[in-house]
Amino acid sequence: MEVSSWDHCVEAALAKLESMKLLRSLRPIHLPSGEEQAPNAIEQKNVPILDALEVFDGLRPWDRASVEVEIAESTFQRWVRDVPSSGDDADSGNQEVDNGAAACSHKKFRKLLLFSGNDYLSLSSHPTVSKAASKAALAHGMGPRGSALICGYTNYHRLLESCLADLKHKEDCLLCPTGFSANMAVMTTLGNVGSLLATGRKPLKNERIAIFSDALNHASIIDGIRLAERQGSAEVFVYTHCDMSHLNALLSSCTMKKKVVVTDSLFSMDGDLAPMCELAKLRKKHGFLLVIDDAHGTFVCGKNGGGVAEEFNCEVDVDICIGTLSKAAGCHGGFIACSKRWKQLIQSRGRSFIFSTSTPVPIAAAAHAAVIVAKKETWRRRAIWNRVRDFHALTGIPVTSPIISLLVGSEEKALQASWYLLKSGFHVTAIRPPTVPPNSCRLRVTLSAAHTLNDLKKLTAALSECVNFQDMRVHSTNRCARL
Repeated sequence: MEVSSWDHCVEAALAKLESMKLLRSLRPIHLPSGEEQAPNAIEQKNVPILDALEVFDGLRPWDRASVEVEIAESTFQRWVRDVPSSGDDADSGNQEVDNGAAACSHKKFRKLLLFSGNDYLSLSSHPTVSKAASKAALAHGMGPRGSALICGYTNYHRLLESCLADLKHKEDCLLCPTGFSANMAVMTTLGNVGSLLATGRKPLKNERIAIFSDALNHASIIDGIRLAERQGSAEVFVYTHCDMSHLNALLSSCTMKKKVVVTDSLFSMDGDLAPMCELAKLRKKHGFLLVIDDAHGTFVCGKNGGGVAEEFNCEVDVDICIGTLSKAAGCHGGFIACSKRWKQLIQSRGRSFIFSTSTPVPIAAAAHAAVIVAKKETWRRRAIWNRVRDFHALTGIPVTSPIISLLVGSEEKALQASWYLLKSGFHVTAIRPPTVPPNSCRLRVTLSAAHTLNDLKKLTAALSECVNFQDMRVHSTNRCARL
């Protein structure tokens, strides 16, 4: 099935929805911003607003707020003892940790250097992002509260969508409350295509959607695929992590015409990149729809921050690009960059989008500012990739991204290493089952533009006391997500 044939499928599905009076529309509510330039329609090309946002040419003191954190002494004591917590210990100075430790821990805090977050460009503390949020909040509060299809969609949301579509070189974009809900919406909509085209009956095998999923895809993709399977209109094939030979064999032996390949672009636990060039070649050969989750690659990879597809110059080969605004953008929310046809279909059939309250206006305003800052402050991308090279130089461990997965094996070893780092002043959590299989526990270290070379020297010195760099396996290919 040629990729262009997918356009015919989407058109047919949309026609079916229209005949059933089930097409859904987004109708933006206009929110003025007083004397300042208000977000308007896409035709204005965002030029006045882009020029008004303040950007900087290097690290500033506020950037450190994204990597310097504090925890209460009571939290620290519970953490190093692996005492379960529901989060209430941070404000419970009168509770005993052990044998009256509350008396010595009351109002005491420990400073930690954060090496476990996803704020890769350190934009969460950027004043331009904060000002955009506060200005919108003062003008509109949280904005209309409702789902996007009812009253929660405004000109602020539309402006952010058009900006993200430009970034991803796609025709349009659909905002979602989270990246998780964005993946769920895409996967369930794919399942709906088979059902809609079957005209009221259960799809035959050759009418179903064949979904090919990388073994280490994110949980939101897996859960979305499970729902698509339950609809009875999709069949799933899991290929070995980043193994293009296995994927090619599965595609070649599959007799179903409508095929989809879905993959993370930058894998969140292992830090390795999907083989985008090879996927592009297979797409041309087999004519499948290529869907990528670029949550960890957006703003981090590519000259303009367009993500992993831009990095490998294959944006045109990606049909649907899912992303998040809660990582390198330092804000919150998810998005789906795609064609206008796909957007209309997803907004009409993606239940996690339809039945969720829209992103608050101040968050949309902040995210738009973050997109512009990420584009303009190119030094932030250079800084984070410099830190990646620094980590390799200091440890000898081959790393390919700001996500560094240090496998230590057993759960006990991972916890001991995490506690040692905690006592040394570093926030690095142990990743253990059920997130990863038994005996593949790890320390997940993440780098950011706000980290300095000196920060990395201190971290690697502490790491060398609890892990053996020579024996370290950075990537694991023996994990397989169970569908």
